[in-house]
Amino acid sequence: MPWLFVLIPLAIYKSKVLDVLRLGDPIAIGVGVQIEKERRLLLLISVALAGVCVSVGGGIIRPDRPPYSQEISGARHAKLLPLTAILGSLLLLSADTLGRVIMAPMELPVGIIVSVLGAPYFIYLLVKNI
Repeated sequence: MPWLFVLIPLAIYKSKVLDVLRLGDPIAIGVGVQIEKERRLLLLISVALAGVCVSVGGGIIRPDRPPYSQEISGARHAKLLPLTAILGSLLLLSADTLGRVIMAPMELPVGIIVSVLGAPYFIYLLVKNI
């Protein structure tokens, strides 16, 4: 838990750098961002956050949360990062509740419910980007 209290604010603090990097390398260099240094730091933050989340919550990582969040909040990372965390938490909470209720007294694993709920949209994103 302490790692989350350090890494999440750090990721939100770096959201302006993420916004600039999204514009492309020439613009980021022109603005004065040291792109290699920032990319390494952002990669370290994201890997550490993923590792902490997997160690606490298990191996359920959904790469389709940011597109959901981006449709709601827009492209600014200062809003996108917290909204992605909230939507991911709500999805896991809903999946856990459904898994406990659907076949009571047995429980379905959360990963199965999350896959059933998120797979159609994830496939849509893959087909759309081809």
